[in-house]
Amino acid sequence: MSNTRPEPPYYAVIITSALTGDDQEAYDAMAVRMAELSVRQPGYLGRQSQTGADGRELTVIYYRDAESITAWKRQTEHIEAQRLGRRKWYADYYIEVARVERAYGFERAALE
Repeated sequence: MSNTRPEPPYYAVIITSALTGDDQEAYDAMAVRMAELSVRQPGYLGRQSQTGADGRELTVIYYRDAESITAWKRQTEHIEAQRLGRRKWYADYYIEVARVERAYGFERAALE
């Protein structure tokens, strides 16, 4: 999902994180598995992610409603991934959940 967003209203789960660097191969495999599962989750609308020069990751995951977020949080494999993340892979993470009421933007290419 490049710069496109769902039509409001929708929810955004904003995750900022830093990895420990431990067992990177296992983390990468788990991240791929979570991405595969998340796209099949009812209410999932898309995601955007980037890693800063300092190695911190910023991920925004879009959902149709709060119930979809709650269902994903309760997904069995996701619960295990969270447990492993806290135990092994994350130095820290912060999660914010926001309801997006309005969204707008600008794309120069759209004007040319």
